Amino acid sequence: MMNRKLFLIMTVLLPVAAQAQQDKKSILQGNEYYRQQQYDEAAAAYRRSLDNSQESIVGNFNLGAAWYKQQKLDDAIQQFTDIAGSATDKTIKAKAYHNLGNALLESQKLEKSIEAYKKSLLNNPKDDETRYNLAYAQEKLKQQQQNNQDQQNDKNNQDKDNKDQDQNKDNKDQDNKDPGKDKDQNKDEKDPDNQNQNKDNPNDKNDPDKGKNDQQQSQPGQLSKADAERLLEAMNQEEKNTQEKLKKKKGTGRGKVVKQW
Repeated sequence: MMNRKLFLIMTVLLPVAAQAQQDKKSILQGNEYYRQQQYDEAAAAYRRSLDNSQESIVGNFNLGAAWYKQQKLDDAIQQFTDIAGSATDKTIKAKAYHNLGNALLESQKLEKSIEAYKKSLLNNPKDDETRYNLAYAQEKLKQQQQNNQDQQNDKNNQDKDNKDQDQNKDNKDQDNKDPGKDKDQNKDEKDPDNQNQNKDNPNDKNDPDKGKNDQQQSQPGQLSKADAERLLEAMNQEEKNTQEKLKKKKGTGRGKVVKQW
């Protein structure tokens, strides 16, 4: 009776041992493909190793590394996040967070990659590779933030330049409107008929209309020729100063190591 029980136990354990051997063989095949940079074949071999044991740390870890090499970054991120969250061994956690940081860095998720590298160092403070990657990610984030600030400054300067140009355009439009009145007025003054009418006539000394044109020219709201010329000169000087400021502004403005099991 005892011998039968032992036999039955052995028949149950033998397939398990055989499966374990097959899983190990698949992992070794995957590692060989990985070394040869044949990452598609490596990932396929690692998947086969997980057919009978989804909890295999080695198979899951190396599958995540192969996905990273294939640029399947979302899959790699999820894989190493799961491993890091479920592992209890600090060595496994450190390696998983290291590779998670790499995948996040490659995905341009710089702040999250920095956080992953820090968690890796918490579990293995002596890992120089992780410390290097952390420094690299921090420097890259700093450059990104500086570039974003420069772009914002350039945009603000451009908006200000556009506003100044619009202001100058409005001033020019106003200037073009005002001289028109003076030109008509000057035309009238140069008109021989008007000049003849404006000449003093000894016989018109007692004429009640005498000096009527002079009074109209000095009425409030109308500019004399001299005042109009002074106004135009002032506006032109202001425009010149504004253009010099814009030129000065334009002159000074800015317009990894992947861990495998």
